[in-house]
Amino acid sequence: MQELQKVSTLSFNQGDLNETGLEKDKFSEIQRDVKVAWIKGKRMWDEIQFQSLETENMTKFMFENQKNHSDSCQHSISLSGSELRNQKGIMVIPCGLTLWSHVTVVGTPRLAHWESDPKITVVKDEEEKVLVSQFMMELQGLKVVDEEEPPKILHFNPRLKGDYSGKPVIEQNTCYRMQWGSSLRCEGWKSRADEDTVDGQVKCEKWIRDDDSRSEESKATWWLPRMIGRKHKITLDWPYPFIEGRLFVLTLTAGLEGYHVSVDGKHVTSFPYRTGFSLEDATGLSIKGDVDVHSIYAASLPTSHPSFAPQMHLELLPQWKAPPILDVNVELFIGILSAGNHFAERMAVRKSWMQHKLIKSSDVVARFFVALHGRKDINLDIKKEADYFGDIIIVPYMDHYDLVVVKTVAIAEYGIRNVAAKNIMKCDDDTFVRLDSIISEVRKVGIGRSLYIGNMNYHHTPLRDGKWAVTYEEWAEEEYPTYANGPGYIISSDIAKFIVSNFEEHQLKLFKMEDVSMGMWVEQFNNSTAVEYVHSYKFCQFGCIEGYYTAHYQSPRQMICMWDKLQHKGKPLCCNNR
Repeated sequence: MQELQKVSTLSFNQGDLNETGLEKDKFSEIQRDVKVAWIKGKRMWDEIQFQSLETENMTKFMFENQKNHSDSCQHSISLSGSELRNQKGIMVIPCGLTLWSHVTVVGTPRLAHWESDPKITVVKDEEEKVLVSQFMMELQGLKVVDEEEPPKILHFNPRLKGDYSGKPVIEQNTCYRMQWGSSLRCEGWKSRADEDTVDGQVKCEKWIRDDDSRSEESKATWWLPRMIGRKHKITLDWPYPFIEGRLFVLTLTAGLEGYHVSVDGKHVTSFPYRTGFSLEDATGLSIKGDVDVHSIYAASLPTSHPSFAPQMHLELLPQWKAPPILDVNVELFIGILSAGNHFAERMAVRKSWMQHKLIKSSDVVARFFVALHGRKDINLDIKKEADYFGDIIIVPYMDHYDLVVVKTVAIAEYGIRNVAAKNIMKCDDDTFVRLDSIISEVRKVGIGRSLYIGNMNYHHTPLRDGKWAVTYEEWAEEEYPTYANGPGYIISSDIAKFIVSNFEEHQLKLFKMEDVSMGMWVEQFNNSTAVEYVHSYKFCQFGCIEGYYTAHYQSPRQMICMWDKLQHKGKPLCCNNR
């Protein structure tokens, strides 16, 4: 039985870890950044070591702030339009929503304006412009994870003009870590009679469309059959609920099964709750776009304060602790990249696929790899979490998105030196891993052969502009090497040894996209030793698909849902609804 390290032993040559030598260093910018992050991280880690509490006081430390602070919870909140603008279009709802909470918005849609690059339609000619009038109302999870784009628990988007359909529509959706779910579009047709309802309400009500010739006829002549004695169901058709320059009163209500939206007293649409979020997560209401908001009023809000601190997510129970490593050969080591403040994500992984029998038997070992956070209190929480669960490896450098590649190297180093695993897998903390299928894929490759398994990208080109732009200084070539998508891939131990050796000798080229970096390193290794590349689309990059091996962008609640389905139904079923 082995006692494993809890801090990564990956490091630079000590002679290079001095600030005076940085300016003379000829390494790339990212390598300099790694050195600076390592120096700062070492200082932070030394401070944490001194400030750590005794292990027996950990439970008190984790729960001492768990008392409710009901004084910060308001039963109702109101804002004027000017107050909302001063708050950059966001109304904070400190304690989230509860059943039958409701928010009323009074506003006026602005007149349509010309746009040359609208996001809701396609412009064929570069000089062509489109008339657009739309606004977005969103329930956001402001406290779900710090320093990330907050998830959109409900995205309500009336498009008065400019939609690609050419008609006024209302689009609703959710978004988690910049990944959108399946949209619900209301286009003026009433939901089908056989479609699921939400608390007995249809998802989409009907409104008058300019291509519906029967609408005006039904309003004008419904009385005629009644006069001649025939039975006829009376129906009234309403116009699209939002009109440019005309005041509206919108009410959003949280029901048993979903959100309900009414405008000027008439039900317009209902959106069913999705698996990834709860009502208390909705801690902010954002309104932006072509609308002038006059006032907002939120009422029937919860009066008790749900904790958003780490202790809300962590369950300090022995059953979730990492099992001891038996003196056996580890077939697969899984390193899980995790941000310091992702307490809920780590807990969901512990309670789902990390409960697999392959992990319990030590045939597979899984560990979270966490770098240091900028906030000392979060780092203290991480250390306490690591001490209790025994499944966190702390990589002592200051975390940064462009330096995630260092954690990937740390996974390789830990897998070969501390676990002596035959194969090493890297995944993210929002990736659900179907372990039996992963092991099966590995075993298909001949014993002793070098392997690289994942969802391969061939002949991909760097983006040279936009949010994810890569400069020619960062990547000079016009194509990336063949690489597997980052949310889940596997390499053999000989490739891992090659990576670690070159890193420690400062011969390893680092690139900010860690999955591309891995493809580059495997390509270099392949020049001297043949590597078997294995591609499968079932290592799903964009979410979950039927028969998945890995499923990415899964929220904590989806993780638990997928594990329950795997256990009770014996099938890899998705929980796609967020």
